[in-house]
Amino acid sequence: MLTAFWKQFKSGTDIRGVACDGVPGEEINLTDEVIEKIASAFVLWLSDTLKKDPSHLTIAVGHDSRISADRIQAAVTRSLTAAGVSVLDCGLASTPSMFMTTVDLACDGSVQITASHHPFNRNGLKFFTRNGGLDAPDIERILLSAQNGEQPAPGKGEVKAVNYMEQYSAHLRELIKQGVRSADYDHPLKGFKIVVDAGNGAGGFYARDVLAPLGADTAGSQFLEPDGRFPNHIPNPENETAMKSVCAATVAAKANLGVIFDTDVDRGGAVDSKGDEINRNRLVAIASAIALEGNPGGTVVTDSITSSGLHDYIEKALGGKHRRFKRGYKNVINEAVRLNREGVNCPLAIETSGHAALRENYFLDDGAYLVTKIIIKAAQLRAQGKSLEDLLKPLAEPAEAKELRFPIREENFRECGERIIRALENYAQKQSGWHIAPDNFEGIRISFDKANGDGWLLLRLSVHDPLMPLNIESDSKGGVKKIAENLYAFLKTCEGLDISPIEKFLAE
Repeated sequence: MLTAFWKQFKSGTDIRGVACDGVPGEEINLTDEVIEKIASAFVLWLSDTLKKDPSHLTIAVGHDSRISADRIQAAVTRSLTAAGVSVLDCGLASTPSMFMTTVDLACDGSVQITASHHPFNRNGLKFFTRNGGLDAPDIERILLSAQNGEQPAPGKGEVKAVNYMEQYSAHLRELIKQGVRSADYDHPLKGFKIVVDAGNGAGGFYARDVLAPLGADTAGSQFLEPDGRFPNHIPNPENETAMKSVCAATVAAKANLGVIFDTDVDRGGAVDSKGDEINRNRLVAIASAIALEGNPGGTVVTDSITSSGLHDYIEKALGGKHRRFKRGYKNVINEAVRLNREGVNCPLAIETSGHAALRENYFLDDGAYLVTKIIIKAAQLRAQGKSLEDLLKPLAEPAEAKELRFPIREENFRECGERIIRALENYAQKQSGWHIAPDNFEGIRISFDKANGDGWLLLRLSVHDPLMPLNIESDSKGGVKKIAENLYAFLKTCEGLDISPIEKFLAE
């Protein structure tokens, strides 16, 4: 069993920790010693999984723009080469590109040094094999091995610098050429203006190495230079400030499209020519429209908080099937993989956070690949005198939406949260105009008739934290508060839950 010290580094399917000073009260725990032990444990795991001696393994290592990246990469590389592993140093790279080294460069595994959109002082490790990112039990096994001080036999590996991002960018360019098939084949984006916001993460390559060579006008793009302190805004398509920034930049540049990436480019978002976000439900809708082309009746797997309007868009406007599953991008991807193995045609797994994984791309959540597919679709529509906005016309948007997060006070937070969900299920069954969704896989989802708020709520446990997030949407003005009032009558009876967020909301 993991001790509290080692358990703190497990963040779902990633390793995360404090990597540098700069935030009061947060001491560095991702030390060189910790990193070296974890990297050694990954070698042992990979060697055992592939049944290959460490001296016969090749592992690619890359990093995003964080200021602790060089130190951590040096520690990882020391540990790998000490075990006899051949290391490909990919330098500044996107997380999806590091998976692709297992495909294009035939690496046995890869390590990406990133903490996604988390604050500048944090960092972490993501591991890949040719089968994709590691799952939570794999991470636990690696941490347990690190905790026990298990080490591979000494060896003498070598390091080789590789500019894989150049090859990765060329692949994306070719996708656009083949997808658009313009008269000027090598410049399919000529006359197209696209603003790129990389948030000072690793995504600046997209404007420089993908779009510009294809003839796109990228003037107005912003924050392309890597800066691990993220001085302009958090690199996160879910962040309100970040989205307002790219929306304003897109309008100011009079661009056809704006795109935004998170720090390590495994998530992406977009902005239409009017400056309206193509994010969350709208992003899922466009990705679904693209993925279901050539896959009539196909299934789209999403996370649990997608709207009723999106459900209707996928099933009625697109003729597909919608499967709402659990939050957590790896949960969504694994469900899509499982469905395909069972013979279900499922071309897309996507979370409203912007993690999108297409079957045609190894079910890899790749923000640059998603944005590339959106740009191809925008170019195709432009040739028909249409736009992405036309594609989204059948999507019904809620009149109101709200998310609240309730801290759980009890030490065994999971048990407390599950108890509250069971109690709410019993309570809801007795209420007139409340309807429990029969196809929900996480928490409890309840629909309300017009008299009770004309919408739905989802109350669930956070994937990792002692929190219960609540999402509410309504198709009527004032409906969200009405639904919240209905729920508040129940929440007042619950123990172990801090319900002050809903009290504050109702008092507004």
